[in-house]
Amino acid sequence: MLAYDPAHWSAFLAAAVLLNLSPGPDIAFILGHTVRSGAQRGTAAMLGIWTGALCHVVLAAVGLSAVVAAGATASSVVKWVGVAYLVWLGVRALRSRGSQLLAESGSGSRSALAVFRQGVLIDLLNPEVAVFFLAFLPQFATDGAGPVWLQLGVHGVLIIAGAAIIEPPLVLLGDRLTTKARQSRALARWFDRSLGAILIALGVRLALAER
Repeated sequence: MLAYDPAHWSAFLAAAVLLNLSPGPDIAFILGHTVRSGAQRGTAAMLGIWTGALCHVVLAAVGLSAVVAAGATASSVVKWVGVAYLVWLGVRALRSRGSQLLAESGSGSRSALAVFRQGVLIDLLNPEVAVFFLAFLPQFATDGAGPVWLQLGVHGVLIIAGAAIIEPPLVLLGDRLTTKARQSRALARWFDRSLGAILIALGVRLALAER
């Protein structure tokens, strides 16, 4: 049983809310798919990001992410695989003529599954996420409160739970604001180009990031 005082929870929950509200690559990826293809794809992207983050939480809790954080070679390999994947997705979206977007309405479940997989891979292939959880979560591990691995796991899951409260309304709002616009082939091409630019920018950001 974990035991914390109210001051601990106040500090942690405030930090978790601020982290989830701050614009970042995850939000950009989720909203990019929402604007491009609607709430279903946006939700799939969101669930993929959460799944990848949950994997990092589990790894951090059992200490395996330390291998990536401490090993320069391992970190570099994961980082550049992630960069290549993001840029590849971005270039593919840039080359689309909008027809792919309009055709997706008839194959929703399969397309949503593909977006989900993209979200998982993008989060897993970003060593910054592993390093973040390793740097952030231990700050809230308290001596005598319970097993350290359990403390890290609980706090990590609560960060994702915060995202589950904050991000769905953003997806619904983005879908509502762009539903009619997506019926235009010209705007479909523009949405594809925008998503491609977002993905490539995320790849460049990851490439330029320090360990």
